[in-house]
Amino acid sequence: MSSSSAAHGRGDRAVKPPIRDALVAAAFRLFLERGYEQTTVDDIVALAGVGRRSFFRYFPSKEDVVFPDHERCLADMTDFLSAGSDGDDPVRTVCDAARLVVRMYAENPAFSVQRYRLTKQVPGLRAYELSVVWRYERALAGYLRTRFAGLRDGTLRADVVAAAVVAAHNNALRSWLRSDATGDAEAAVDHALGHVQAAFGDVPVPPAGEDPEDVVVVVSRRGAPLWRVVQELEAALGRD
Repeated sequence: MSSSSAAHGRGDRAVKPPIRDALVAAAFRLFLERGYEQTTVDDIVALAGVGRRSFFRYFPSKEDVVFPDHERCLADMTDFLSAGSDGDDPVRTVCDAARLVVRMYAENPAFSVQRYRLTKQVPGLRAYELSVVWRYERALAGYLRTRFAGLRDGTLRADVVAAAVVAAHNNALRSWLRSDATGDAEAAVDHALGHVQAAFGDVPVPPAGEDPEDVVVVVSRRGAPLWRVVQELEAALGRD
């Protein structure tokens, strides 16, 4: 039985879905039947069989019911980035964090396609979606700024890599959604993120406290014995 099928409990009575899920289902049914702009919060709660207070307990606005899973995904991404270690390749880490988003979409392909079509039709939802994407990008950039703090142009590099990750991810994800969710969404995103890792991955990150600008240049005459060059280098580094 699919997850959307009615479950049966004691006395063979249908078990009601959680209020949050019922509100999302009611909202999308009305959006498809009447249109987004023509549907009110009162319409949604009436169909779901709950009160307005219940709606706003779960969703701050009507826009939020269209994107019910992004707050959870953003929290998961933040936790994932926080759990990383200094030995991890930072570019690979943010690519792995972005994969959490495509997995969220792939959990319910039919709903994801419905939302994609609705968002394309309603300019206000498109603007809302862009604000959500910006929050994902800022989370990735914030992590990278910390990891690249010791590099020249570290902030610039962090922002460029974060933008590239989001662009690659969204390109593959939207292609999958336009195809009505045919094919493997995660494989498509993996392929797209592979370009980001090939372009920006394995960036050397100096250990904490190390100054990347502290460069020592030793000039020695041609033909000098190697031991002499090493001696001059040690002297320059203060290791007499």
